[in-house]
Amino acid sequence: MTSNLKESARTVLTPLVVSGRDKLVRHEIDQLGDCAESGLLVIDLNNVRWLTGFTGSAGTLVVRPDDMVLVVDGRYGDQAREQINISGANCTVIEGRSAVAIREALVDATKSLKNIFFDANELTVYQLSAMSEQLSTELVKISPIVPKLRRRKSEPEIERMQLAATATDKALTEVVPILSQGLTERDIRDELDYRMRRHGAEFTSYDTIVASGPNAARPHHRPVGRRIETGDSVVIDVGGLVDGYHSDMTRTFLIGDVDPILSEMHEVVSQAQLLGLDFVKAGVLAQDVDKACRDFIAAAGFANEFTHSTGHGVGLQIHEMPWVRSGFAEPLAVGEVVTVEPGVYREGLGGVRIEDLVVVTQTGCRILTSSKKDRQCLQLQPTT
Repeated sequence: MTSNLKESARTVLTPLVVSGRDKLVRHEIDQLGDCAESGLLVIDLNNVRWLTGFTGSAGTLVVRPDDMVLVVDGRYGDQAREQINISGANCTVIEGRSAVAIREALVDATKSLKNIFFDANELTVYQLSAMSEQLSTELVKISPIVPKLRRRKSEPEIERMQLAATATDKALTEVVPILSQGLTERDIRDELDYRMRRHGAEFTSYDTIVASGPNAARPHHRPVGRRIETGDSVVIDVGGLVDGYHSDMTRTFLIGDVDPILSEMHEVVSQAQLLGLDFVKAGVLAQDVDKACRDFIAAAGFANEFTHSTGHGVGLQIHEMPWVRSGFAEPLAVGEVVTVEPGVYREGLGGVRIEDLVVVTQTGCRILTSSKKDRQCLQLQPTT
């Protein structure tokens, strides 16, 4: 067993405190008015996990005025009871071993409620129609409650994201020396994914992006068999997953002598990203971080080639609130974890994106991703 495997095996995570989160949901419901006999229907499994600790792939949660009820199928009864017992959540598990039993359990769990709220982002049209027919309680659409509460991360949550980011940093450090050896995008992707797990990540956070040459002009390119060549920019967007929590990072490498435009793009994006990081702090509107990066890139002549938002929240999902983009006029808050990732892409030539994962603090931000991003470290000389 390698030393890093031994180190990851010794990692003991600080327990997540789940109990009491349902009280936060009820507080939000109370703000809606006369809701003494109301509840919340939770379908999204990330929200279910955040409230109860349950990690199965199917389950429906009802938050009631005094408790919660989680309805699962026969695959997850034991798991749900065990995980909720560990989490300390005020939640009863009902295991339905048929579709009829599950439907009856939901009817029973909601029959005492005057109405039950739901987040429209969680239900398909079919699910809403079926629920409306099955439940005697009135379903009422409201703005998201749980995603809003999930925005601010606890220290144990940040600890998991830091471990995921560290595994990613270590993997990338090991892979950088082989970037200029003529390997394919898929080769690099596979090495990164393998090494991240060796350094403690349980899974990849998303499909790892390795985009070289003209492919780098596609922000979410999927790796193919193209060999990395001299003159390429190589965008590597990579993240790990630890106990359900994600990390996210991008670096762009330049292989040998590149087109002067690519070199200029790299410098502009680098400076814009640093500017964005400087803007992040509690109280700053998320859209203003985006504007700072976007205005800088526009002034450099690349406005039309910055084709996505500057960032997004990260946590149990790789993309979640808050959104660091134009039109999201909400202030950042202490404990939120967001990305800052401006990019410039020119069709037929290539692209550049640089991204860090940061925790919002009162006076600025704490950066969780530590891979080097100064120009001399990202300019590689070919070895083949």
